[in-house]
Amino acid sequence: MESAQVIVAGAGPVGTVAAVCLARQGIEVILLEALPTWAKDLRASTWHPPTLEMMAELGVADRMVKHGLICPVYQYRDRRSPEVFSFDLTELSDTTEFPYRLQYEQFKFTQHLCELLADEPHASLHFSHEVIDVDQNADGVTVVAEHQDGTEFFRADYVIGAEGADSIVRRKLKIGFEGFTYPERFVTLSTTYPVERHFDGLSNVNYIADPAAWVLLLRTPDYWRVLVPAPKDASDEYLLSDEFKDHVLGDVTGTQETIASEHRVIYRIHQRVARNYRVGRVLLAGDAAHLNNPLGGFGMNSGIHDAWNLCDKLDQILNQGADISLLDLYEKQRQTVTRDFIQTQSMKNKQRMEQDDEEWLHQDREEIRRICSDDKLRRKFLLDQALFTSLADAEQITL
Repeated sequence: MESAQVIVAGAGPVGTVAAVCLARQGIEVILLEALPTWAKDLRASTWHPPTLEMMAELGVADRMVKHGLICPVYQYRDRRSPEVFSFDLTELSDTTEFPYRLQYEQFKFTQHLCELLADEPHASLHFSHEVIDVDQNADGVTVVAEHQDGTEFFRADYVIGAEGADSIVRRKLKIGFEGFTYPERFVTLSTTYPVERHFDGLSNVNYIADPAAWVLLLRTPDYWRVLVPAPKDASDEYLLSDEFKDHVLGDVTGTQETIASEHRVIYRIHQRVARNYRVGRVLLAGDAAHLNNPLGGFGMNSGIHDAWNLCDKLDQILNQGADISLLDLYEKQRQTVTRDFIQTQSMKNKQRMEQDDEEWLHQDREEIRRICSDDKLRRKFLLDQALFTSLADAEQITL
């Protein structure tokens, strides 16, 4: 039976960050991933400044910046109004080395970290190993993983479940996943077409409100990504069709040109938080612990912040002799900021995009105008949306 001090389930961005952090701390870690290699689909791509600061400590930020797209400005637009609200993160240059959002696809990131793990003497990475069971006692945790040759048992002092929304670790621990799933589905299209031709002063990150057809328009190094809510009762076949693609991209650009799309993905969005982030020696992080809509780019970033917080506490426990109860503080800190800020703000961001109540819209526009015109309010807004505030708030939480 292979053993380590920590087993991490899931080689997404959260799991790979946790594994690299632990290995660099001299902690023996095993990373188990169900897929035969890192996932290569369209998922998160937005990196906020404090997350980039963490990646700088891991020594990977320079490479990310080199291959990513620097986006200092993001915009809020509304199809019912010519007004554009722009927020410029370079105003935080006195606070961070990375005063911008970086667009860098998570699959490129996880590929690089998996390659780094192959050279880490304290790390062991196993692809095609799906965790199917966890069992713990006072001394440690046994993990059962299934692979093509059968089942394999692993043993560790601690286990981190970071294998996403359908986390087997969370299910085996019977942890409730409280919240809701949005009734509508969402569709992401990607295109190399120069969408910016059809807008005045378009930034690389744009939230375009409309109660009938809001749009998240996001540029990555290779594509424009277009996220829209799916029409009610539309079939999957229609949502993946050229007809729907032409409708969406034509509606966004206002052109009659036929625009090619390289990717088309349908998915559902959730707002959920695990009732517990810790059960004994087993911890949850990332999407296994919380889910939110993508409007704000909080999901992956907050998940990595989970891993960063947790690895610091495991370092204190395993290398410095701290008591295991320190893990209760991880749960309290990360669960609190998830509920109080990440969930609340991401839901407000979605409401801002789809709201059709004129009084609410008037008040919201007045609030944004006030923020844009006031230096102190604007700085606070930037710090909030960049997740600096949630990190600072977490540090203030004690047992």
